[in-house]
Amino acid sequence: GPALWDGPGAPADRDPWRDPGSAARLGEPVEGDAAPDRAPGSGARLSVREVLFGKRVHPRALALLAVIALAIGAVGGVVGHLTASGAQGLTEPGATLTSTSDSKERPPGSVADIAARVLPAVVSIEIKVGDQGGTGSGVVIDPAGYVLTNNHVVAPAAQGNGATIEAIFSNGQRMPAAIVGRDPKTDLAVVKVAVANPTVARIGSSSSLAVGDGVLAIGSPLGLAGTVTDGIVSAVNRPVRLDSGGSDTNAVIDAIQTDAAINPGNSGGPLVDSTGAVVGINTAIRSLGQGEGGSIGLGFAIPIDDARRIAEALIRDGSVKHADLGVNAKSVTDGTTDGAQVQNVVAGGAAAAAGIVEGDVILKVGDRTIAGADELVVAVRELAPGQSVPIELVRDGRPLTVTAVLASD
Repeated sequence: GPALWDGPGAPADRDPWRDPGSAARLGEPVEGDAAPDRAPGSGARLSVREVLFGKRVHPRALALLAVIALAIGAVGGVVGHLTASGAQGLTEPGATLTSTSDSKERPPGSVADIAARVLPAVVSIEIKVGDQGGTGSGVVIDPAGYVLTNNHVVAPAAQGNGATIEAIFSNGQRMPAAIVGRDPKTDLAVVKVAVANPTVARIGSSSSLAVGDGVLAIGSPLGLAGTVTDGIVSAVNRPVRLDSGGSDTNAVIDAIQTDAAINPGNSGGPLVDSTGAVVGINTAIRSLGQGEGGSIGLGFAIPIDDARRIAEALIRDGSVKHADLGVNAKSVTDGTTDGAQVQNVVAGGAAAAAGIVEGDVILKVGDRTIAGADELVVAVRELAPGQSVPIELVRDGRPLTVTAVLASD
């Protein structure tokens, strides 16, 4: 029989509305097929509990949740009020600071007073050789613009073509400088700056220094111009052999030792005493590390008495002649006495003429006791060429005194 979905006289498999391959036809709707219009009716309204929880929460639970929410809000309000009150307690819109007292007094002789007087006479020295450069310090020692510094500061400019030297004063003024003379054996040099009416440092005396005297080191350590450090004299007459640092410096100095902080760049700057007078030229430091190091409280300065004599000779002649004994020596000791043992004697030199031979141990030159080879060098260089000096020595266990007429190097 016909299927349930077949219409009367119209099998379902032949119904054009069910045939995917049948063509579409448009026409007027059949009368009587339109659905009657129905006005929407009003239904029951949903409660908040039904909307939010779908009747799954009991009304008493909703009331409890409302109470908890109100409690949390109240606690938050109290905390906010306390926080605002605390913040207001830390600030005061109408606050004013009490007026400050007058500036600290800096009496004559104080570190600040000495620094203010000496700094205008101290310059920073900048060297440029091609794309290389270096810095050091110097001190104005003459109204004509002569500046005393270290040889190792200006040596690169003297050895390089196209090098330039500039002196920078405490007021920032930059002026070109020219080398007047150098002395590699004492690590001193003089440059001249064409400046009008410069402030000149007051030159003191290093011979009157005693261990414990207060001193200031002034210069441009690490390129920091106008730096002042405070310390004391730790030792005097300390023989120190200087590192050449790549320059032609070959010096042994009879140094003033100080614990005033001295760093690379301080070289050539003044060491001044408690009156503001220059008593030394800062030259070297002792470091625990390799190469350049910082201050560990062991700095060395050339005594101004020696530096003044060298500077005057360089300004007059451009070079310096030193006394020479004509020996090479090494430091020795027998456990009770130290000295400098002669290793070789220069033929025709002062020592050879005085009868000094290899193996002799020199114990004293003039009034100065010799404790080693470096001290022998500085003792001889402090004397003048042509000067006669008694030399005490030991030869084969026997004490002997000879007189040497010092030659010139």
